[in-house]
Amino acid sequence: MYWPDSPSSPAATAHPDAFRVRTDGQLDPWVGREWLLTNGVGGFASSTVVGCNARRYHATLCAATLPPVGRVVTLSRLGETLFLDGDRGRPLDLSVNLFADAVHPRGDRYLRAFGLWHTARWEYDVEGVGVTKELLLCWRRNVVGVRYTVDAGRRRGVRLEVAPFTPLRDFHAVRHRGLSDFAVRAGGADGRPGVTVADGPHALALAADTGWFDEHHDWWYGHRYPLETDRGLDDREDLFTPGRFGTESDDGRLTLTVWASVDPVALPDWDAERRRVAEARGDWSLPRGQATTRAARRLVRAADDFVVARTTPGGDPGTTVIAGYPWFADWGRDTFIGLPGLLLTTGRFEQARQVLTVFGHYVDQGMIPNRFDDYTNEPAYNTVDASLWYVHAAFEYARLSGDRDTFERVLRPACRHIVDGYRHGTRFRIRMDPADGLVTQGDATTQLTWMDAKCGDVAFTPRQGKAVEINALWYHALVLMGEQDLAARVADGFRAAFWLGHDRGLADVVHDGHRDEKIRPNQIFAASLPNSPLGREERAAVVEVVRRELLTPVGLRTLARSDPGYHGAYHGPQIDRDAAYHNGTIWPWLIGPFLTAYLRAHGRGEAEQDRCREWLRPLVGHIEENCLGQVAEIFEAEEPHRPVGCPAQAWSVAEVLRLAVELGM
Repeated sequence: MYWPDSPSSPAATAHPDAFRVRTDGQLDPWVGREWLLTNGVGGFASSTVVGCNARRYHATLCAATLPPVGRVVTLSRLGETLFLDGDRGRPLDLSVNLFADAVHPRGDRYLRAFGLWHTARWEYDVEGVGVTKELLLCWRRNVVGVRYTVDAGRRRGVRLEVAPFTPLRDFHAVRHRGLSDFAVRAGGADGRPGVTVADGPHALALAADTGWFDEHHDWWYGHRYPLETDRGLDDREDLFTPGRFGTESDDGRLTLTVWASVDPVALPDWDAERRRVAEARGDWSLPRGQATTRAARRLVRAADDFVVARTTPGGDPGTTVIAGYPWFADWGRDTFIGLPGLLLTTGRFEQARQVLTVFGHYVDQGMIPNRFDDYTNEPAYNTVDASLWYVHAAFEYARLSGDRDTFERVLRPACRHIVDGYRHGTRFRIRMDPADGLVTQGDATTQLTWMDAKCGDVAFTPRQGKAVEINALWYHALVLMGEQDLAARVADGFRAAFWLGHDRGLADVVHDGHRDEKIRPNQIFAASLPNSPLGREERAAVVEVVRRELLTPVGLRTLARSDPGYHGAYHGPQIDRDAAYHNGTIWPWLIGPFLTAYLRAHGRGEAEQDRCREWLRPLVGHIEENCLGQVAEIFEAEEPHRPVGCPAQAWSVAEVLRLAVELGM
């Protein structure tokens, strides 16, 4: 699937890590295998291995116009046509498109190999003529380049035409002709062949390094996105093309590079920009002293996609974490659950410091933001657990980095504000109950824990009151902050409130004298966090309950199969998907706390580590399928455990990476 990205790299077909492709007329499974490139400011390029867009989010350039949010699909795809020996009546198309009643054209018949590293690369054999297509996403700029190299191996006439298709729309939407008219202005950057297409506040500049641009406005109607069909969303789109780039040669060889840009930049130099991207992103190895296995290197590469720039409130450069591609922004909860794996395991302490500092600036009434608005960048404070995960991440950063200065000046004061805010009370009725020291939160209208699915007025996992993982985190935070007396009282209150027995583990929520005894994975945190309110035997019992009732090859189910509210499938309209989201659906990130809890309860002998490696191995192997090199957000609860939801999720990658490195995989 991968090959080293350097000018001296061998061709994909010759490299042992190349991903060979032969569709033999069948798009499956290739149309279900996605790829992703990111640009470090929230923008990305993504599609399927065969180049057929299957989501509304698939794009050659999805630009972050308000980094890292404000994302706009500017260039949906490129349509490539090769002509041989001057025969203009016999077009040979490389692209693939799904329409309502047809697949056209069928460029997959020529595809032979695909690879992904610093660039995405395709190799085609078109009736004996080799064509290489390489996509380069510029680092920290909303600019993409696509280079085509044609080699007929002997002297013959070759002509290549490339048509850009644009919707120029919000990445959550689809475009239908008639809603607006595009403004088209001829001329590319630096006097090169090209054109600028604009609609309202958005504009896309297109240019090529050689050849010509033939302006001819056209619409292609009814592109179909099957992954949106499965999600019960609008799955049709019309795309506009302003014309075609072209170049030709009589000696059987040619090269054409098409650039698309939202940022006002001069036409880049391909080789210089490629080196710049490779230098900025590095070789994705682990810190010195740690062996970098093949699996770890791929997971480190995946982790890098989520780490993006965000300016601090004071205007200084900062770093944040995108929760998932293609549709999530930077969420506080996901950021601090994922930070140990994404940034501490990989030795990226400076970026971890920046992430913690950026969010530390936003602490308000004892809370950090759970998310930033996609359109205004304004913070939203609507979670009970994100702030407690911040405390955990801050102390892990101090422990592993040794940076006591930042910790004492910035992070400890932020943690103090959080603990004091929870003790005295803050938004959404989040407060410590003085009777037992436990944290209670929310009401029937709020969804403040990570199990937050809500559609309209329907809350699918109502967990107001005293939630088990929140109070495990609260105890952990109190111990870290040196509040030993209060922590001891919380530990007593925790066991009295939540303990059900060795065969059931812990209750999920306690509210108004009622204990919710549904078997959910939230209890695992009482056994996985470094400071636990439980004794060793109790922790071992929790691990066994979770193993017996919830463990699968790809993570933990969110509800035991025996529960009447269990959902085994995840598809269809949002209300159906939300009903299943935390009621059976498997979350791979939970494998991290489960394995950590298992090792803490049973010891770190070789037999115990081997067992954990066996449990983790399917998720490590998952990076070879679905979104290549990534780990999905969720899986369906029933076999074959189809990956669904977001195809590339930060905390999924983070926890698989953290445990894979810890276990030497």
